[in-house]
Amino acid sequence: MKLKAWISAFRLRTLPLALSCVIVGSGISWNQDKFSWIICLLTMSTTILLQVLSNLANDYGDSAKGTDNDDRLGPTRAIQSGAISSKQMMIAIIICAILALGSGVSLLLYSLEINWAFLGMLVVGLLGIAAAIKYTMGKSAYGYRGLGDLFVFLFFGIVGVLGTIYLQTQSFNSFDIIPAAGVGFLSAGVLNLNNLRDHKNDAASNKNTLVVLIGFNAGKIYHLSITVLPIILLAGYSWITQPSPLTLLLLAPLAILVIAIIRIMKQKEEQKLDPELKRLALTTFLTSVLFVVSLCVML
Repeated sequence: MKLKAWISAFRLRTLPLALSCVIVGSGISWNQDKFSWIICLLTMSTTILLQVLSNLANDYGDSAKGTDNDDRLGPTRAIQSGAISSKQMMIAIIICAILALGSGVSLLLYSLEINWAFLGMLVVGLLGIAAAIKYTMGKSAYGYRGLGDLFVFLFFGIVGVLGTIYLQTQSFNSFDIIPAAGVGFLSAGVLNLNNLRDHKNDAASNKNTLVVLIGFNAGKIYHLSITVLPIILLAGYSWITQPSPLTLLLLAPLAILVIAIIRIMKQKEEQKLDPELKRLALTTFLTSVLFVVSLCVML
């Protein structure tokens, strides 16, 4: 039972989402004939650890603030269920942070010479660890101030993709911001679904997510924009960079997203939004894979 509780706390359904930025960045690097499998695997390891760290910290922070209560509609959290104590979760957070730091430093040592670029990437990594922890933990938790979407967009989109490209190639083009933004928007979409589901309890718990600030219906419209726009960005980048009929592969996730958006727009029962989180995470992963295929496979 304890093992099952820890696996639940890791929230494995979020891991494909976390890997999407690495896949997209690696695909762009591959297209430039500058790619290392070792760097790719180390980047994936670091990203997964950061995602798990964020999930554990979120469990701890929301429990400490009383947001995880009987009125919350999502799956019962580990501390909330009583299966894992707050002290045990804090120990797990510390261990995961150390592992993420170790994986990140190993990645930098393998990828870069020790210079200003190395130090700059190290600072970015430390900020990533801090962002993973401070989403809901502490008095200044930015997730309670409507900034969660922005941080997800930045770290699982812009920083994740561009950072992956830089570690592989030691450079990146400003044009690469386009696919980075695409992944960032889709990642923010998963968080938005979570916030749409929990907006009533969040408002009652003073967790001022973006949905709480703009309202449930406006949150749905916002969701529409940040899940359709990414496909346009990724397809446009792929077509301009490597014109190929394979770009049409991205019509598959677009169709999936449109059907999901129709369900979400019609849905009035917040609890029924929960399955959409996993679907969007997997669709984001599928989108990243098809984007790489369209970019790297020559017909």
